[in-house]
Amino acid sequence: MTGEVIIACDFQDQEKVLTFLDQFTDVKPFVKIGMEVFYGNGPAIVREIKARGHRIFLDLKLHDIPNTVYKSMRKLAELDVDMVNVHAAGSIEMMRAARRALDEKGSKALLLAVTQLTSTSEDVMRRELWIDHTMEDTVRHYAKNAQEAGCDGVVCSPLEAGLVEQTCGADFITVTPGIRFANDAKGDQKRVTTPALAHELGSTFIVVGRSITDAADPVAAYHRAAKEFAEGIA
Repeated sequence: MTGEVIIACDFQDQEKVLTFLDQFTDVKPFVKIGMEVFYGNGPAIVREIKARGHRIFLDLKLHDIPNTVYKSMRKLAELDVDMVNVHAAGSIEMMRAARRALDEKGSKALLLAVTQLTSTSEDVMRRELWIDHTMEDTVRHYAKNAQEAGCDGVVCSPLEAGLVEQTCGADFITVTPGIRFANDAKGDQKRVTTPALAHELGSTFIVVGRSITDAADPVAAYHRAAKEFAEGIA
């Protein structure tokens, strides 16, 4: 299950998403559908992409009281996606509610918990979120909570992928956004790496957005990312 690239299709409307995916004639890449796409188009866009043969990471980061997350996850389970996620900060009880919802619906989707967003620096975490621990200790603790709650893995920076593996074992999945090619701008991300470095750091999956979606040749950029991640060579 290692060495896979997930494309973040963060477009505003369904036509742009489908037009983008139409370029991939030789492969059906794993696709991340986030809030921007889902809230603009609803479940129909998920069903359409799934019908075209793509695996889907539905990135909605549920974070609410356990009962609300439970009921929401039961509905999302009906979409037959391959990954879903919640915020680890919502508590072990909340994550367990999400796990229970998926299990009751017979869903095979991997349940992930977001540790800290890759746009969050340690300074912001301490100063604004009032988390008085290091980034590494916080991610380690959140990952342990997620594992205790029955999650299959976490979403974290590739910089913390090895730490999560040390804490939770090699079978615990790390899905790592914040991936850029060496010559690309960081944008709004703070904790970023290249595909090759993510390989070295032990990421299970990498999520790549603008380095592929904004490329002059997105298909070539996707294959480049996949090759660099699989081989660990830029």
